[in-house]
Parts: sequence; structure tokens; C-alpha cells
Amino acid sequence: MTPLLRRIRVCYSVAAVVSATACVGGNSASSPTAPDPGPAATRRAVVLGDSLAVSPSRAEGFPAELERRMNAQQPGWTVSNAGVSGDTTSGGLRRFDQAVPDGTRVLILELGANDGLRGVDVATVERNLSTMIERAQSRAIRVLLCGMETPPIHGWNYTVDFHQLFPRLARKYNLPLVPFLLEGVVLNPDLNGDDEIHPNAAGAQRIADTVWPYLQPILQPGTIIASAGIAASQ
Repeated sequence: MTPLLRRIRVCYSVAAVVSATACVGGNSASSPTAPDPGPAATRRAVVLGDSLAVSPSRAEGFPAELERRMNAQQPGWTVSNAGVSGDTTSGGLRRFDQAVPDGTRVLILELGANDGLRGVDVATVERNLSTMIERAQSRAIRVLLCGMETPPIHGWNYTVDFHQLFPRLARKYNLPLVPFLLEGVVLNPDLNGDDEIHPNAAGAQRIADTVWPYLQPILQPGTIIASAGIAASQ
């Protein structure tokens, strides 16, 4: 293992402590309801993410497993994997309109990990995520926010501030929140590839296990998230 990978692994284990001890809970997976557009409407979900969405491959990544589960529950879903390796929240915002086409019902927003590793200002990350959430909600797209942690390679204050932004956004916009996308995967050699950072096929299955309890409720007919203009505040 290279010194850099070793440092990231150790730092992530420390970041997990932050997640366990400083966690501020987001809203539950349940959401307000509104009239369903009907069975004739296209049932499309989009995973807007980074390399975690396409590891170990698009065919074996967690979005593919979510699509299988969604169709087992309610046939007719298509999950578009809009994951781009190395992408940040700024990149996701730039390609948002193309990646999230008209007819999308559900957006799984999985961005921020690379921002954290690069030390992007937390206010910038939050602003980018907020803009994407508001764009989705203005189109009545249900949003599932995936929380991330970042190791303290940029200092403890940055790690804590980064941790807090995801539950803060979930409260502001009344979103279901996956507290930590890589729960049980990070630092587990059985669930990661040779680089010891990105999930292997088993790790992608574990990520799907983590996401599913938060995704499943918003797939029910009639469930949407409050629009950006009337987002809940706490």
C-alpha cells in the first residue's frame, strides 16, 4: 500500500468517529405526498454521482443493483447512472440539466466526496448541492441525498464542517438522507478493490443495502418531496 493510500485509510477511520459521535440526524426516509402522475408516466431515476457510482463498473455498481430492486418492487423503473469518475459538486452542477432529463422522477444525489478530499470550501459544496436540489424540486423530482464524510487531511474543523452540511441540507429541503454512503464499506478490504478505496462488486451490493431503506419509501405512488419554495426549515 502506498503512503498516500495508507494515510487516506487511516484518516477515514478517524472520520468515521466524527460520523458516529457528531452526527446530526437528517429527516426520515418518509416524505409528504402529492398526486401521482399516473402509471403511464416514465419511471426514471438518475444517480448523479462520481466514481463511487461506477465502481467496480457500471454493470456492477450500486445503481444497477438499485434498479433491480426497484423493478422487483414496481416493474418499469429505469435507473440512469450519471456517475463520472473524479467528479465534484461543481462538475455535477455544470452537467445537471443534461444528466437529469425531463421525465425523471427520482434523483439520487451522490456527490461531494471528491470536494472533501480536495478541500473545496464547504460553503461552495453546500451552494452547489443546494442549487441542484432546488432545480430538481422545481421540477417535482424526488431527491435522495447521500451523505459523505471526509478524512481530516485538511484539518478537524474542515472535517466536522463537511460532515454537518449534509444533514443541514436534508433539514432545509425536507429530504431523506443516507447518513453515510460508505457505511460498512470504507476500510473493509473484502468490500473494496485493489486500490482499497473504491468498492468492488460486494461493496457495491453493500452500498445498495445502505441506500435502499431510504430510497424505497419515495418510490411509493404519490410520494414527492416538498418544493424548494416551501422547503421545511428547522
